[in-house]
Amino acid sequence: MARYIGPKSKIARRFKEPIFGPDKVLDKKAYGPGQHGPNKRRGGKQSEYSVQLAEKQKAKYTYGILERQFSNMFKAASAAKGITGENLLVLCETRLDNTVFRLGIAPTRNGARQLVSHKHITVNGELVNIPSYNLKVGDVIGVREKSKSLESISDSLSSNSKTYDWLDWNKSDMSGKYLTLPQREMIPENIKEQLIVELYSK
Repeated sequence: MARYIGPKSKIARRFKEPIFGPDKVLDKKAYGPGQHGPNKRRGGKQSEYSVQLAEKQKAKYTYGILERQFSNMFKAASAAKGITGENLLVLCETRLDNTVFRLGIAPTRNGARQLVSHKHITVNGELVNIPSYNLKVGDVIGVREKSKSLESISDSLSSNSKTYDWLDWNKSDMSGKYLTLPQREMIPENIKEQLIVELYSK
């Protein structure tokens, strides 16, 4: 399965946001990467294209999606009813790996992707090992019985305090239900999806 495995702190510093989760390097160096440090001359005006491209890259890195898959998701978002940019974010949110992260089963999307790939996660009682699997309203996402004792999962769940209106977590049987598709205002990611739509529309 293709995924980004390069330096994460450098990417987070480029966007000046902890898009891969808490980052000590970003806390210390809240400016773009480069050997000359926070050089003011590099902060010139960006072209419209570069701003749009940067927003697309940020969305891809945030959700852990590579170019071809992201492009296909945009086509699907364009073909669906509603606002294309919002449709695109909803498609990102309905991915299984993202939902495992949102439920707190894993502390990061990368960790969630690994749990799914290693067959620790079920959907409606069946093992699913495809991180990009798109969930539907009513689907139940659970931890495989043999995996419920994994320390990494229990640690993540115990430290998770976030909840989302479109998901319901059942602590007793370690499962979550997809209640509804999220509206744009429910999604906390700082992504300007309209810039992505403008980029693909060129």
